[in-house]
Amino acid sequence: MSGPHISRTIADLRAQVKEWRRQGLSVAMVPTMGALHDGHLSLMREALSRADRCIVSIFVNPTQFAPTEDLDKYPRQLERDLERLAEVGVQLAFTPSPDEVYPEGFATKVVVGGPSAGLETDFRPHFFEGVATVVSKLFLQATPDCAVFGQKDYQQLCVVRRMCRDLDIPVEIIGAPTVRDAHGLAMSSRNAYLDAGQLAIARQMNVILYSAAAAIAEGADPDKETASASRALLDAGFSNVDYVAVRESGSLGPWQPETEGRLLAAAWLGSTRLIDNVAIAARS
Repeated sequence: MSGPHISRTIADLRAQVKEWRRQGLSVAMVPTMGALHDGHLSLMREALSRADRCIVSIFVNPTQFAPTEDLDKYPRQLERDLERLAEVGVQLAFTPSPDEVYPEGFATKVVVGGPSAGLETDFRPHFFEGVATVVSKLFLQATPDCAVFGQKDYQQLCVVRRMCRDLDIPVEIIGAPTVRDAHGLAMSSRNAYLDAGQLAIARQMNVILYSAAAAIAEGADPDKETASASRALLDAGFSNVDYVAVRESGSLGPWQPETEGRLLAAAWLGSTRLIDNVAIAARS
């Protein structure tokens, strides 16, 4: 089982992509921060089904972490990650250093409005600026035809789509379904922080959200259902709930019953913050 080519510099990445283009090959990309799990691998398989070559970036992006967040303890396991890329057949891993991505004097930021308003931004105001900046750089560096993002980070997916649309970045953004464990828990690198007792609590999150989404789709009052879901999360053992909210599925603006919606949530288990979301069917 041969592993992927490893590019640590932008120049090497561009040289490899240039050669693929010379051969007439299409290119897909999966941006990640490493600590790869089966959810990530599903994104890579989707990418490989859509293009001749797949690039996976592994870069823990410092600009999307606040000083109080878990940048230093975020799991890093590059050798294991490269083994997982080989399992799937990914052809190139882009593993730059922070100085390669943000050289001395770097002073540019990408700020996306619209779907970035509220939800995560209310609690992590720096986050989407960091995401938009690094993803726009990755797209300019790798020039992929398409890129695959997971729907677990649903607001992020909407922000990246809006950024590409507004800036005329010619990359098709594909949202892949959330991969869940046998109990329905959305796979996340931060799940590694949870002990057995916390995992049992975390696995109730999707059950609570699916129940609320079904009730809303059938006509229940969204405000009452989101408040009830927040209480249910706390009763299940979550230590704090940042939000449970209903939004229109495309713009993340206010939801109207005749349109498809999304129920999104963020909650804490001790020092670990988990997010999840489920679809709300349009009312007929």
